[in-house]
Amino acid sequence: MNKQDLINHVAKVTGLAKAQAQEAVEATFEGIKETLQGGDDVRLVGFGTFTVSARAATTGRNPRTGEAIAIPASKQPKFKAGKELKDAVNG
Repeated sequence: MNKQDLINHVAKVTGLAKAQAQEAVEATFEGIKETLQGGDDVRLVGFGTFTVSARAATTGRNPRTGEAIAIPASKQPKFKAGKELKDAVNG
């Protein structure tokens, strides 16, 4: 399922026009993104939790030359599925 499929699904299930469903989906994604940027977690009970994890700086190697490369520290968004979602997927 891609973003447009999700918008179509929301429009069908809720009875909203596709334009309104698109606004709702995009607002949801924007809210999640802004919350994670602010350093907070997003917990959706029964679905899962979005968090931000810090990744330390490391030294890697260029596979062609063997030259050392500095890989800077970064933040990684992560998602952990909730129990209800896991149970639904596993049957």
